[in-house]
Amino acid sequence: MKPGKPKPPIDVDYFEDLTGEISKESEADCVQIGERINRLRQDKGLSLSELSQLTGFDEQMLTAIEAGSLCPQLGTLIKLSKALDSALQRLIHSEGKHFYAITRRNESKEVTRSTTGRGRHSAYTYMSMAPEVKGRHMEPLMVTLEKIEDPAPSVHDGEEFIYVLEGRVALTIGSAHFELQPGDSAYYLSTTPHQVAAAEAQAKILAVIYSA
Repeated sequence: MKPGKPKPPIDVDYFEDLTGEISKESEADCVQIGERINRLRQDKGLSLSELSQLTGFDEQMLTAIEAGSLCPQLGTLIKLSKALDSALQRLIHSEGKHFYAITRRNESKEVTRSTTGRGRHSAYTYMSMAPEVKGRHMEPLMVTLEKIEDPAPSVHDGEEFIYVLEGRVALTIGSAHFELQPGDSAYYLSTTPHQVAAAEAQAKILAVIYSA
């Protein structure tokens, strides 16, 4: 912890050790996600036009995602997973093989970058905390949020829980606006338009997404 910095309600240093330098961009992971989406789409016999109609995303955006040049946000991946009749976990990581996961603080996990709009700016980076678990419906993630001037609202199936570890978080749920501090948390239905971003510079949160 830095001198003079208010001590958060839980040991953030533990999570920093656990996730390593989460702000690093992972271009390779974006490509792998795009390849998984492309493979699932072709396995279902869907054209880009048909997937566009199912998700509401335009074909140009879908093409960029499949090519790995646009790193989709989690809400986008959830919509794609529903349209492709696939679990979210299969898009974020390959299918897990175990019935449990123990994550030690010195174990590194894969970092995935998410971008805004057409991929012009980084929105956040996230790290799955249990990619090994097969058939899971909850996705626990360590997320580093960036400050975004005009974040686009996200709407998708499922439920979300977030717990602020570091920094200040700007959260909008429907027409309600909140600023969360370390130790604050929020639980909301993902079917309600929502936006989560750092209020200034960066913020770290623990997020759990339920997408059964």
